[in-house]
Amino acid sequence: MNSVFKRLVVLLTIICFVSIQSCTPKDGPDTVFINGSVYTVNQNNAVVQAVAVKDGMITAVGTTEEISKLKGKKTKVVDLNGKTMTPGFIESHAHLMGIGYNKLELDLMYVKSYDELVEKVAEAVEKAEPGQWITGRGWHQDKWIKVPENAVNGFQTHEKVSAVSPDNPVYLRHASGHASFANAKAMELAGVNRLSIESLSGEVEGGEIIKDKLGNPTGIFTERASALIGKLVPAETEERAEQALEMAIQELLEKGITSFHDAGSGQAFIDRLQRFKEQGKLKIRQYVMLTGRSPELLEQWYEKGPMIDPDHMITVRSIKLHCDGALGPRGAWLLEEYTDRHDHFGHETLPMQVVSEVSEKALASGFQVCSHAIGDRANREVLDRYEAAFKKFPDINSKDVRFRIEHAQHLNVNDIPRFGEMGIVAAMQAVHMSSDRPWAIDRLGKDRIEEGAYVWQKLLQSGAKIINGTDAPVEPVDPLPSFFASVARKTLKGLPEGGYETDQSMSRDEALRSFTLDAAFGEFDEDFKGSIEVGKAADFTVFDKNIMTIPEMEILNTKVAMTIINGEVLYQAKN
Repeated sequence: MNSVFKRLVVLLTIICFVSIQSCTPKDGPDTVFINGSVYTVNQNNAVVQAVAVKDGMITAVGTTEEISKLKGKKTKVVDLNGKTMTPGFIESHAHLMGIGYNKLELDLMYVKSYDELVEKVAEAVEKAEPGQWITGRGWHQDKWIKVPENAVNGFQTHEKVSAVSPDNPVYLRHASGHASFANAKAMELAGVNRLSIESLSGEVEGGEIIKDKLGNPTGIFTERASALIGKLVPAETEERAEQALEMAIQELLEKGITSFHDAGSGQAFIDRLQRFKEQGKLKIRQYVMLTGRSPELLEQWYEKGPMIDPDHMITVRSIKLHCDGALGPRGAWLLEEYTDRHDHFGHETLPMQVVSEVSEKALASGFQVCSHAIGDRANREVLDRYEAAFKKFPDINSKDVRFRIEHAQHLNVNDIPRFGEMGIVAAMQAVHMSSDRPWAIDRLGKDRIEEGAYVWQKLLQSGAKIINGTDAPVEPVDPLPSFFASVARKTLKGLPEGGYETDQSMSRDEALRSFTLDAAFGEFDEDFKGSIEVGKAADFTVFDKNIMTIPEMEILNTKVAMTIINGEVLYQAKN
């Protein structure tokens, strides 16, 4: 009897043990990240130490001790060693192919003078065949250490660059993308000369060919006038485009970016992204704005509606409109004349009737509209068009459609509250304040700068969302200078000591939200990503310093230690 009872007890013990094992997860999380300073952007649980991930999603957050208890036999442990983890940074406005192409042609972002630009062109000519185009981007005359000789409207003239490139057409785009610089050979091919400028005027509505006192073209073309030269540049091959895309994706990973808002592209770009996704090469989540420069493309998409990817890798549900120019080339459309160029108000680069038409069609078909507007006149005109479109669709809550204004840099004080009232998202790039503010006061004057330039707190207090970015390749695609500018309002050299209009600075929490949760809101994806919470995507950026506590200037010396998407470490810095 006793032996039977003992065998029964042993059998029941085995059954119970097997039952417990079957009810307990064998493997636990796929990965746990421990021993970090983890900023969740969740107000109820702001800072934790560790995160658990399963199947690309966050399953737990807490202390290192709590999360370590969840480990299974196959759980990978990533020790953050005190580093700082945030939700994956989201680039809210940039140009993906431009980032890649910048690596394949002349990168002029860091040239400090016109003479240095000439030297780079000369070097490129030595490597090129006669007749081969020399292209590049990134120069900005207001960032040079001195004004070029014989400058016209602050811009260089073509003679020096033409002298080193007599047999090669040269086409160099301004850092802003709103002007270009061509040599004599390129202008010869385009038929641009002193006698032809007047006859070409009809082709450059919304732009300008800058001329010297004798009426000769200087080589500078602003806004839509750039197309006179640009249309002659040989089209890119698909092979080169794919090379540029691969290089751009790697650059984003190295800079801690997990999601990317592409500010205006066509069907070929979307198809390329689809191929990369199918081939496992896409890696970065993409939110694509359709270019408003192709009405035929928009009509096709109105008919079929937005493409919302269940995998959250490629979403197409917004339209980019290009409504004015940039402040550097004096193309931003202003209500009052430029302080440093009388009787000049910038350029309306898109008829405002188009903004009305696109806004109405977008509302009817489920698309978001994202309008580039830098000057106060452009911002007011766009807001007026949005408001009129909303009134035609009274059953739609304007705050639900999340229309955006891209840049929103210079606003009239009367228009600031309208962002919050209508639910307009301000897609701003704080680094532009660092780059532009030292000379922007020359364009706008003290009063306009103080009342309505880079007014982040005024917009936030209106109830608007601000989403942050870099506008790369206008600026480098590194988000940390923009984060720094958001809180310090200084140049990247730390000047001026007290900062510019610091009552408009963001707090570090606000700046982090602008790159994470609010940026996800700007693409309708805040329930999936943008904060470190259970049930959200395991997209994280890890920094080697604590950007939330270190002295401001140290932010610029901070490096990305890891970039994690879907729980996978896709980039890790070398020690």
